[in-house]
Amino acid sequence: MVFAEPFRQFSIHPIMNPRLALLVFPAALLASAVAAEIPSAEWQIKTAVLAAPEAARAAATVLGYDPSGKVVTLRPGTNNLICLADDPKQTGFSVACYHKDLEPFMARGRELQAQGKKAPEITKVREEEVKSGKLKMPEHGVLNVTSGQVDDATGAVTDLYTRYVVYIPYATPETTGIPLSPVSPGGPWLMDPGTHRAHIMINPPKPPAADEKKK
Repeated sequence: MVFAEPFRQFSIHPIMNPRLALLVFPAALLASAVAAEIPSAEWQIKTAVLAAPEAARAAATVLGYDPSGKVVTLRPGTNNLICLADDPKQTGFSVACYHKDLEPFMARGRELQAQGKKAPEITKVREEEVKSGKLKMPEHGVLNVTSGQVDDATGAVTDLYTRYVVYIPYATPETTGIPLSPVSPGGPWLMDPGTHRAHIMINPPKPPAADEKKK
């Protein structure tokens, strides 16, 4: 995923589905994905919105990957959420949804990465641009990141797990009362305090995987 810091590209710490529902999609969708090495637009849309609250999924904008691997709009939306499909170049399944006001920040990160810049340089460039006013960060913005396991034969996604990120630029423990580490399992904590990318992390305890539940 080419996002901000809480995604796997940047190696930093995405609502949990309490039922860990088995989400089955037509096998034909996955077959076309395997052939092209880029999943079909339909499969990307169906899985990208798993990171959004269920009631908001149908109206969310979805970004994904065209056959060349370029990030494109797969489906325009009508609400305030933007969802990004799983990056086929990355190991594992991870999708995300975030408030539309965060898009300039996210899009800039994708642009810089496409230029070949690495995480430290991307962080530095965006920090300078936020400070100068060239890049606008909202006062706050929420983002969900959802991971899971994909069945290559069916396209089903299981063992869904979502963690939450709430951006509050330049927040500190002193200004928010939020600690720098969780005081209880799944409790909120503040990461990158005092910087343009300061954000609250909420990592709910992970439920048992599907294979463990069968034992």
